[in-house]
Amino acid sequence: MEIGERAIRSLRFLESGDLAGMRALCSDSATVWHNDGAGERTLDEQLSRFTSLARTVDSVRFEILRQFAKANEVLQQQVLRFERANGQRGEVHATMYFRFTGGRIERIEEYAYEVPADRGAAHEGDRRA
Repeated sequence: MEIGERAIRSLRFLESGDLAGMRALCSDSATVWHNDGAGERTLDEQLSRFTSLARTVDSVRFEILRQFAKANEVLQQQVLRFERANGQRGEVHATMYFRFTGGRIERIEEYAYEVPADRGAAHEGDRRA
């Protein structure tokens, strides 16, 4: 499996709640940096944060918009779409960087911002006018 496919597969494991599957794609020392101001975390700390988020939503889906792979690196633009039990929808637009060592994810960097889906739909409507 190519590294671009591994990057996408890691997100598919998150969608399905298979944290062990996600963890298996990563090195034991994998780290994650996110632009939330908290600095660098271990992968296990980040998976714990994702689990907390997943408990608050009914569905999670990553849409990969584009992806670039080079040697042991993958950069991709994506949208995480989610829906809460009350029907509220949201989107997290992100660019993710994956660095691989020995075929396993060694580092993830995520630059993200959340947009309420209803706001995004209104914005698209503005473009059509």
